[in-house]
Amino acid sequence: MKPIRTERLILRNWEDRDRELFHRINSDERVMEFFPFRRDRAQADAKMDELRAVIDHDGFGFAAAEIVATGQCIGFVGITPTDYLPFLPAGTIEIGWRLAPEFWGRGYVTEAAEAWLGYGFETLGLDEIVSFAVKDNRRSTAVMERLGMIADPASDFEHPGIPDSHARLKRHVFFRLSRREWQARKKAAR
Repeated sequence: MKPIRTERLILRNWEDRDRELFHRINSDERVMEFFPFRRDRAQADAKMDELRAVIDHDGFGFAAAEIVATGQCIGFVGITPTDYLPFLPAGTIEIGWRLAPEFWGRGYVTEAAEAWLGYGFETLGLDEIVSFAVKDNRRSTAVMERLGMIADPASDFEHPGIPDSHARLKRHVFFRLSRREWQARKKAAR
């Protein structure tokens, strides 16, 4: 992956120096509030290796977000194929993020996600990028709205990967953004 640079961030593939942060964001109760699991260090290392391999293979994925000024990794933001949800067409691309709590509320996710939308629509030529979150995850849905993504209540779903023991996490809201809508938004912002 060729790193993507924004005003304050570098979006890049994972490096071994990111392992501690990756474990922390995958085991922190606040970060993982809307997930039915927490990863121990071995599980987090395996997942980071998986994400790194996807980026090596596809040239994009859930990439590390690093602050330019400090070199500090703060979490991830990226786009990736979402082939594990059986009701979505093959090749559907999702945008997602996860940051350490001390970096919330600073606009980093929106800044990085805007760059990924540009990459997806301009470089990859995607027609659409989707996102979804637990219905009560207002922080994530607020980012989707800031990005100009459009709620699609007809596509809201019960996540098949969430066990019944975590019923409050099953209901997911679904957002979409087409290349046409993204281009119109960019044109209007000029």
